[in-house]
Amino acid sequence: MFKVYILHSESYNKIYVGFTGNLEERLKSHNELGKKGWTRLYRPWKLLHFEEFQTKQEALCREKELKSGKGREWIRKTFSL
Repeated sequence: MFKVYILHSESYNKIYVGFTGNLEERLKSHNELGKKGWTRLYRPWKLLHFEEFQTKQEALCREKELKSGKGREWIRKTFSL
């Protein structure tokens, strides 16, 4: 199973959308392990939402939708951000 997830940095009011096959490990890498990359700048991250998909292609498609302008608007409205 592949998961598309939405993270929120309350400290900086930032949103991050990604996909993974192992959500627990991915969250750990965003909050603890990552030494470089965009998400390390805005720690800590809180998991807001995730969706499961059978295929990588479905997950990538949904990730792309959520990263669009309308997708980010939906996220902000749905989660009152």
